[in-house]
Amino acid sequence: MGTDRRPGGRAGAVRFTALLGCGIVVLAGCSSMPVSGDVKAVDASQPGDSQVQVYAVAPREGAPPAEIVDGFLESMTSDDPAFATTRKYLSAEARRTWRPDGGTTVLAQAPNRTGPLIHDGANRANQDKEATYTLTGEKVAEVDAQSSYRPLAPTDYTQNLHLVQEKVAEGKQEWRIDVVPDGLVLGQSDFKRLYRSVNKYFFATGLTDGRPTLVADPVYVRNRTDPVTRMDTAAQTVRTLLAGPTDWLRPVVDTRFPEGTALRKGVIALAPDDQNVLRVRLNGKADKAGRSACRMMAAQVLYTLRDLTSARVERVELEGGKGSLCGLDAEDASDFSADRGSEGADSQYFINGKGQVERIPGSPDGVGTPEPVTGPLGAGAVPMGSVGVARDEERAAAVSAQGQSLYVSSLEEEGELPAPLVTSTAKKAADRLSPPSWDGRGDLWVADRDPARPRLLRLAGGTGEPQEVRVPGLDGARIEALRMSADGVRIALLLAKDGRTTLNIGRVERGGSSVVPRLSVEDLRQAAPQLTDVTAISWSGRSRLVVAGKEEGGVQQVRYVQADGSTSGSGALPGVNQVQSVAAADDELLPLMAETADDGIVKLLPGDNWQTVLQQGTSLVYPG
Repeated sequence: MGTDRRPGGRAGAVRFTALLGCGIVVLAGCSSMPVSGDVKAVDASQPGDSQVQVYAVAPREGAPPAEIVDGFLESMTSDDPAFATTRKYLSAEARRTWRPDGGTTVLAQAPNRTGPLIHDGANRANQDKEATYTLTGEKVAEVDAQSSYRPLAPTDYTQNLHLVQEKVAEGKQEWRIDVVPDGLVLGQSDFKRLYRSVNKYFFATGLTDGRPTLVADPVYVRNRTDPVTRMDTAAQTVRTLLAGPTDWLRPVVDTRFPEGTALRKGVIALAPDDQNVLRVRLNGKADKAGRSACRMMAAQVLYTLRDLTSARVERVELEGGKGSLCGLDAEDASDFSADRGSEGADSQYFINGKGQVERIPGSPDGVGTPEPVTGPLGAGAVPMGSVGVARDEERAAAVSAQGQSLYVSSLEEEGELPAPLVTSTAKKAADRLSPPSWDGRGDLWVADRDPARPRLLRLAGGTGEPQEVRVPGLDGARIEALRMSADGVRIALLLAKDGRTTLNIGRVERGGSSVVPRLSVEDLRQAAPQLTDVTAISWSGRSRLVVAGKEEGGVQQVRYVQADGSTSGSGALPGVNQVQSVAAADDELLPLMAETADDGIVKLLPGDNWQTVLQQGTSLVYPG
């Protein structure tokens, strides 16, 4: 049954479930819901089954301390309203002070319970009045009070629970937990069953072109109804949006909601009407927003909820304390998108055997006849080794075959190849320039891997003098490859150190002036700490990456990873051998592409297996 069943769990700590027909746990209104049959006890975890409602079981009379600990841990994995039943395992004082919303510790498996600890000296005489049990496990992630997920390299987890005998109803003495940490402790499969990843959206700051651009900020919210707030998933998500960005993203984004804006009291559910219009009732603080700011507020809500509701939201209307504020159609909200590129499906670009840049015209199924690109990069006067294409597909940057020079050229006009904009002086080709990457602002990024002078460079607008970008968190690691997000706020780096290559996400901070800008990549964090040898990365949509790598001692795998490092809802993809590079589009409906040593360039469509597209070709990329 469930993978998170904890050893030594009591037989009485089962939880009862009901399938969620019509999205709620009632029989009325569900015409096909059976009205007879047995209630079934199930195991602690049923990974991936988000349609199972799990109820907590109160402690039984006379339960020994070990059973109280097990019952408390089991109850934390339930859908217990307000955690009322869960609190029955706690002493009166702990019941009052325990904060289940104080963050979540995620373990590889459910915690193991050992004990009781043997007390020495005077405490030995109190063995029948108090007890201490130890919880152990392997911690793999933390979710803080802002619902922000942080993956961790597996580390040992240890926590003590102290129990005492306490008078309960009718003066009886019962074992209860009186020392308990705030927050929840869950195994991975319970966490994935209970929570889901969502993106809330804020506007990038520090950008010089003045165009408001939305940036995804991933958090985790409760599936179905949150036990603490009693809100449905959509209302929870808007609530986190109104609370502002997470600490990691806060230095580079802001919100258009006036300070103190919240959902109006009593709003615990949000859903579009039969015209796909979502009305969001806010408190009086929202009345301070002007017309322009209100439209941007509505855009934040539209993008935040676009993947959440079963019915597509076509329009958002905001109400404040005094009534209607503004409305915004989904079509108009696209003005704030970071991934605006060329019209139609993105093409794929690659380097052929002669070092020329070719393209496969964009199509939803990735089928097309390769053709040389227009301009000098297609003519091949200088053989190229890697390429990066601007998101509007009007220009491309290419690095020469030996990694020495970076060129930028038009994809629309014929002409001579311009002089290189960056030149590496490293002695070895592997120590020279990385493949280039464009952000959605039209800026070009590349790394010079020269051991004598390693640099991360940005060329504003893809032209002119390259600007060096500080990366204070490298700690001796070398940038092997990079990919910029469309919003220009986040950068994915492959960092090599001590024989390992890991995936890290950094925050791009901008300062200085438009004449003398200062850029740095701050607060690097590992996005896939379980992978010790990452060979290829690509952004896939607004807040997700596709990664090729392997765990220590394992085989290579291709998988999706969220920008916060989580993998909820996205597992490993079908196997493919010796992947050297991967390419994904901003449009997640376009096929995933990969370059392999054995099968050439291959593609993967949803629900299909990998198929060969070209036997030869390298440096395959989508725009970006």
